[in-house]
Amino acid sequence: MSARIVIISGCSGSGKTTVSRILAENSACEKAVYIEVDDFWQYIRKGYIDPWLENTGDQNETVSKAVAASAKIYAENGYEVFAAGFIGPWFLKPWKKLAKKGFDVRYVVLRPDEETTVMRATGREKNEFFPLSPQIVKDLWVSMTNLGKYEANVLDTTGQTVEDSVKIIQKMLSENNFRI
Repeated sequence: MSARIVIISGCSGSGKTTVSRILAENSACEKAVYIEVDDFWQYIRKGYIDPWLENTGDQNETVSKAVAASAKIYAENGYEVFAAGFIGPWFLKPWKKLAKKGFDVRYVVLRPDEETTVMRATGREKNEFFPLSPQIVKDLWVSMTNLGKYEANVLDTTGQTVEDSVKIIQKMLSENNFRI
């Protein structure tokens, strides 16, 4: 039996990286892995396009498939997977395929309010691979609002500590929430 796959999504500054690492380190499973989705874009050596720009559909779908394939291999081998990245519902196709094959796939969207998100994202050290401006962060935040049927998968982390967010997610996962 494969282990659970948990996608932790959200904009830059939402806390997905920190939360995912802690969830993996504190997993009840014997084995757990944290996958940083942003790393998969950095593997592209030629033909890279910033993933938030227009006309990046093929590249972004390829990266989504690669991340899901990696998660599948880990899960098949007993690792609980925590994949952290900007994964909007439009990138869920490979993950839905895994769920249809019987994998326990969960989708959590961390979404603090816009002001908090921009403050967190722009207040930290700049990532030279993803040099996000306040406007890009705002645009990404807007794109993660009104998620349709996935609004139920949103956790508003405004005002929460990382520890608070981790505890809430652990509890909700144990209650069988966030399924895709």
